[in-house]
This record gives sequence, C-alpha cells and structure tokens, in this order.
Amino acid sequence: MRYNRDMGELRLDELTKIFDDRGTEVVAVDELDLTVRDGEFLVLVGPSGCGKSTTLRCIAGLERVTTGRIRLDGRDITDAKPKERDMAMVFQNYALYPHMTVRKNIGYGLKITTDLSKDEIRERVESTAELLEIDELLDKKPKELSGGQQQRVALGRAIIREPEVFLMDEPLSNLDAKLRTQMRTEIQQLQQEMNVTTIYVTHDQTEAMTMGDRIAILDAGELQQVGTPLECYHSPENRFVAGFIGSPSMNFMETRRDGTSLVHDAFEYDLSERTADRLPVGTDRLTLGIRPEHIELAERSDRNAVATDVSVVEPMGEVTYVYVEIGDTTYTVSVDGETRIDAGDEIAVAFPEEKIHLFDEGGAALKNSDVTERAPPQQRP
Repeated sequence: MRYNRDMGELRLDELTKIFDDRGTEVVAVDELDLTVRDGEFLVLVGPSGCGKSTTLRCIAGLERVTTGRIRLDGRDITDAKPKERDMAMVFQNYALYPHMTVRKNIGYGLKITTDLSKDEIRERVESTAELLEIDELLDKKPKELSGGQQQRVALGRAIIREPEVFLMDEPLSNLDAKLRTQMRTEIQQLQQEMNVTTIYVTHDQTEAMTMGDRIAILDAGELQQVGTPLECYHSPENRFVAGFIGSPSMNFMETRRDGTSLVHDAFEYDLSERTADRLPVGTDRLTLGIRPEHIELAERSDRNAVATDVSVVEPMGEVTYVYVEIGDTTYTVSVDGETRIDAGDEIAVAFPEEKIHLFDEGGAALKNSDVTERAPPQQRP
C-alpha cells in the first residue's frame, strides 16, 4: 500500500475546554498551546482525568472547543465537522461493527464517504489488510478474532482513509501485557512507514517513553512539559513530571538548606560550591530527588553516605529493587540483579551529586541530573 497524503502539522492555540457539571464549571483543558509537527508521533500522557482524551476529542471535532483555536496546516478547523478534518481516530474499544466481516469493517468508511468504485475499495482493503498481516481474516467477523486481531482491524479502518492525522485514544489498554508490547512495536513501525502525523493518548508512561518522538505531559488540564522522552526523563521541568515519568518512580526527600548543606531528618547532604551557587538566594526548602537506578551502594565512611535498613527485596532478574528505610519513609533502590542483599540487612547508600535533582517549594526544577547520554533502564511491564 502506498500512502499519499498532504502535510499534517497540527497546532493548538490556547485550547480550553470547560464542562458544565450541574452549574459548576469544570476546566478539563486549560489554555493548551501545542504544535505537532508533520509526520511526528506525539504522545499525550498523564494520569486519569488530566484532560488528554478531552484534548483528542476536541482535535477530532467530537467535543466543541470552549475557547482557543485548532489549525491543521494553517487552516482553522476549530468549528469544522469531524468529517471535514481529514483525521482518523482509533478508539479504546475498537468500535467494530459485529455484523460485518473484516473486509466490510475496513472498507465501510470509504464506501460512505468517497466515490470510489467497488473494485477500487476492494483493492485498497486488501492492500491495507496485507500491510497489517490480516489478509487471511478478511471474511471473518469480529467475534471470531482475538483482541490483537480486532485492534489491527481498527487500525486498518483508520489507515485506509489515508488521513492527514491519526488520533489514537488508549488503543492498547484492553490487551494483555505481552500483546500490548508487541502492538506497541507494530504501531511504531506502521507510523514510521507511513510517516503520518499521529497523536497517541495513554496513561501508561512506559508506552509514552517507548513510542513517542516527543511526549506532552498533562496534569489537571495543564501542559507540564513537552519534549523527547529522554529530555523529560533526565531534565524534568518540575516535580510532577519527575515523579510521573520513570518506573519505579523518582525518590523525593524533603530538606532544609543550611549554607552548602541540605538537612534531612535522617541525614545531611553536603553540596559542592558549584551546585550551591546555582541555587537562587532564599530557597530554604528544597526537595532532593533521585531515581532508584542512580542511587549507589556505599561504605558508611563515604562522603554523604546514608545508613539505611532494608525492608523488602524484589528480584526482577536483570535488576533487583531494594526498599530501604530512611527516617520514616521507604525509598526504592535499583541494583544489579546479581547483587546479594536481603531484607533486614543494614546498608549504606549514596546519592551522586551529578545525578540528583533539586526542586523548590513550588515544585519547579532548580537542578537536574547531568546524565543525558543513555536511555532509561528497562521499565516494569
């Protein structure tokens, strides 16, 4: 199948969506500014209720925008009907017609929206099915298909329209973990082959990290950060992004600044003058953040070593997650899977200064990790 299309740059200008909940205004999306480049795979990610699916539905024309504009290649489509936007959407529930065969499900959109002949539609359906490796299923009905096969049919129905933009709303959430991983790869390969602008919504930060050219992280309807997966992982703009991206999530420790030291209830951490001088004057309360894989095992006599008790050990194979008690809080340490540590052990850990993050009281990042040259570790399934 040869994919021919126009350019597909999408721009959101101060997009706002407000719902009326029994007389109370609920701001689902708050002045969202975002540009999705032509051919880009952009992932909207965030916790449930953050506004990502509402944003997608506004782009598709399924929700009316309260204020702001949506532009596709410079053309204002804010008030355009869904069928006028040249977009195709893949839903979480696939939305296949149960009484139709796979062939008819894939070709139905072309039948009702184009003047293509039956032969032309049949040729495009078969070409699309071959691309998705479901050509042997064309005469089956949805109830005869597995979840993964139904997902491919839903993708086929979108692909055959050759839209300028693909919109995908948590399309893999109904699949088991193994199939979800396989379909992630297949969707990426398809998008790269077709080079079509794609906006993909998920609450799963692992999907976001592994699939997106860039990711846009939302919280409470507001854009927190947009960047490549590694930019958001190593250089989060605030504490929310730092805690949301990465699995296991970043450890956070509340401290008080005293000169060049950070004072915690259970330890003191001495900063270098270089780092201390980078901190704004008057920042007395700081949150120290460090990812589990950046914590190192240490000797008690080492500089900035922190004595801890091991409460739980989780061997995962390649890595082992060690849960340690520092003060009244449990923190996660990731160590090599061959490292022998048992629950009840007393160990010392260190937080290398080049790998720590520091956040002010409002959650803004004041210092990020200097580690930027490698990808994050294997995520939990």
